[in-house]
Amino acid sequence: MIYLLIVIAVFIALYFIITGQQAFGAEPKGERLQRMKQSKLYKDKQFQNLSPTPSIAEGYSMPKVMYDFFFAKKNPLLKPLKNIPSVHTDLRNLSKREEVFIWLGHSSYYIQTDGLSFLIDPVLSSYGSPFKFFNKAFAGSDIFKPEDIPNLDYLIITHDHFDHLDYPTVKAIRNRVNKAILPLGVGAHLERWGYTPDQLIEEEWGTSIDLKNDSTIIYTPARHFSGRKVKRNNTLWTSYVLETPTKKIFLGGDSGYDTHFKMIGETYGPFDFAIIENGQYNEAWKYIHALPEDVIQASIDVNAKNIIPVHSSKFALALHAWNEPLKKVTELGKGKNLNILTPMIGEIVDLNKADNHFTTWWED
Repeated sequence: MIYLLIVIAVFIALYFIITGQQAFGAEPKGERLQRMKQSKLYKDKQFQNLSPTPSIAEGYSMPKVMYDFFFAKKNPLLKPLKNIPSVHTDLRNLSKREEVFIWLGHSSYYIQTDGLSFLIDPVLSSYGSPFKFFNKAFAGSDIFKPEDIPNLDYLIITHDHFDHLDYPTVKAIRNRVNKAILPLGVGAHLERWGYTPDQLIEEEWGTSIDLKNDSTIIYTPARHFSGRKVKRNNTLWTSYVLETPTKKIFLGGDSGYDTHFKMIGETYGPFDFAIIENGQYNEAWKYIHALPEDVIQASIDVNAKNIIPVHSSKFALALHAWNEPLKKVTELGKGKNLNILTPMIGEIVDLNKADNHFTTWWED
């Protein structure tokens, strides 16, 4: 019995040693925690989705999911057989007059419009985890580094998972960030990493924030979860509506399909562009990551003229082929006459151009 207690004590000690590292961020406390508790979205000591959202869908079990992920035979194209095609656009020397969207891989992207610069969910390390040896980026997909990022008007974070909030990247660009826009609780991580409270804008769904240049960002729902440690949902996750004098853009973040997409479309649409998660999905976790057919329906629901799918082509976080998300969403989109834009990593999307066209680079 004494040996069992020693083993348990060792495991507990190791957990706290490992999760005490900078990459794991910090737990909300003090005034931040009190503010979270006052949120209508916070119940039973955690944030809640609008609809009941089980981690694992009906007919599946966590042991089966774990077995398939770690031991079952893998798709031969789970990872690409050669380098991901990409273009290294010089972000630092873009003219402020240019109106562009540039995908940086996975769910990281740079937007420049109406004289403002935005960087969303930057993960510019060569790994999407707290450890360098785990969840490595595909060759060719990690061409952008923190030093490539120019001075930013706004850093935008949708939630605190490691593949969206990357400690080395966010810390490295701290002195180039004017303001960071975050969902409730996530500011605790950035403060630990050296950001000052006056750099942080930290709100919940339904909040509208005035930005520079007569622009606005609105916190809108998403169907997901959060957490960098064992405890889940002690920070909020979100999507955003970005409105500038000339553009209306939906920043989807990670989300399973639900009625919130239609609500957002009816309340804030139509959108010039919708950037929507497409990848790292599985029937077993369809409530927290949209399946390709859900991406299509969500795009219709939000009423977007142009759809840019992200959340693929850099990390293998699910069991599908690396290029399946882009294949499926473009095929399904044709059947619905949707204008789906599929730039390579680093390729410029001209936000003022009505007929952006891109190759099927994932087929090469």
